[in-house]
Amino acid sequence: MRCGFTTGSCAAAAAKAAAYMLLSGEELPTGHPIKPCGGEEGKLSGQLIKPCGGEEGKLSGQLIKPCGGEEEIPPGYPFMPYGRKEEIPEVTIETPSGTFYAARIEEIFRGKGWVRCAVRKDGGDDPDVTDGTLIEANVSFAEETPYGRKEETPSGHPFMPCGRKEEAPSGHPFMPCGRKEEAPSGHPFMPYGRKEETPLVRIDGGVGVGRVTKPGLDQPIGSAAINRVPRMMIEKEVLEVCREFGYRGVLEVVISVPEGEALAKRTFNPRLGIVGGISILGTSGIVEPMSSRAVLETIRLELRQRREQGQDGVVVSPGNYGLGFMRRAYGYDLEKSVKCGNFIGKTVDMAAELGFRRMLLAGHIGKLVKVAGGIMDTHSREGDCRMELLAAFAILEGAGERAARQVLECATTEEALQALEASGRRQAVMERTLERICYYLDRRAEGKIKIDCILYANEFGELAKTKEAGTWFTLSGRGPGRKT
Repeated sequence: MRCGFTTGSCAAAAAKAAAYMLLSGEELPTGHPIKPCGGEEGKLSGQLIKPCGGEEGKLSGQLIKPCGGEEEIPPGYPFMPYGRKEEIPEVTIETPSGTFYAARIEEIFRGKGWVRCAVRKDGGDDPDVTDGTLIEANVSFAEETPYGRKEETPSGHPFMPCGRKEEAPSGHPFMPCGRKEEAPSGHPFMPYGRKEETPLVRIDGGVGVGRVTKPGLDQPIGSAAINRVPRMMIEKEVLEVCREFGYRGVLEVVISVPEGEALAKRTFNPRLGIVGGISILGTSGIVEPMSSRAVLETIRLELRQRREQGQDGVVVSPGNYGLGFMRRAYGYDLEKSVKCGNFIGKTVDMAAELGFRRMLLAGHIGKLVKVAGGIMDTHSREGDCRMELLAAFAILEGAGERAARQVLECATTEEALQALEASGRRQAVMERTLERICYYLDRRAEGKIKIDCILYANEFGELAKTKEAGTWFTLSGRGPGRKT
């Protein structure tokens, strides 16, 4: 299966291309983005991957043989081989995973002191809502350098400007103005008063890139939702171009996503407190097909947000199934819960790890009955023993062989509940089911977190709940699980 590349990789490639055109005053080279065998033409300034000469005649990090090889380019390969007539500007970056990304550059615009380029997001064989959208980078010369500025530094800037009375924050990598200590080796810029100046890159978000409005996220409140690793990637690629051309000033990079505001409505961003657009994400720079990592990272992020807001308990649900029931019965909007999807066990692990003392798991019988069999990943590919479990519990609670056989023939748990209702043992079977669910949840928690549970169905409403489950929703208006 084919891997794709993150929005962070696209932003870094677009920024590198725009910086190259801005500082060189030239167009990007077209065609193959690396130095051809034995020649110098066509080499892109700042190119990271090695020319021909690697072991077995392969280019370092590449999938095809160099010039003269007989192998065909794999379908969907991101750039054209030598000799092709299509001339599309390209730039290559190295992702944090070590994979090289040759990105085609689109939508090139130039003006006095600025260049804007775009890269189209390619999600590979695991596309998300951003697949095919343009990620733009506008690179411009800053109007002034930070040296001697009187204005406040931008939100999130890691140090105080000259003239401020505050001391540098604890752990700051160099001393504030007036101190004699030198900046540590390798620091990306010199402290005030030094004669040398190295290039500086300022990064911000434009149209279609969200803004952070709640604590607990990767970036501070008020900052563009461009996560730490993509920021590092953008800075690395732009600084490389600066060094190539000997530029020592300040460049401003603004990342935009023209369709970002509309796309964000189909993501978790509104729930997380990121408004106005999507986030620029990525840790490895590549999108692995069929990966569960993104879902788990979102669950952890939501849990961490609530923990940093002072909550010591959290409501978790597999999804919004039962939304109406929870509103009617408890006045609780299930949208506010942390959605764990199929990852019930891993969510328990993360909640305990983050220091929550309590957790309420509220869910439909069709999903949670699997937990009664010890299944902590409830995706159907991991196992489906719903009817077998209900039939076994029916026998244990005296529903009889006929009722158990009827349950085994059912296609849905709602249908199985009808059979149990007819037997007169539905409530007893649900209490038994809840007991086993709690047994396996507690076993998973290992005493680190107390877990309550509410079990419900569409037709019958509440099926069973633990003794303290109802105390999570009070008339005081306090959110569930908040410290008092």
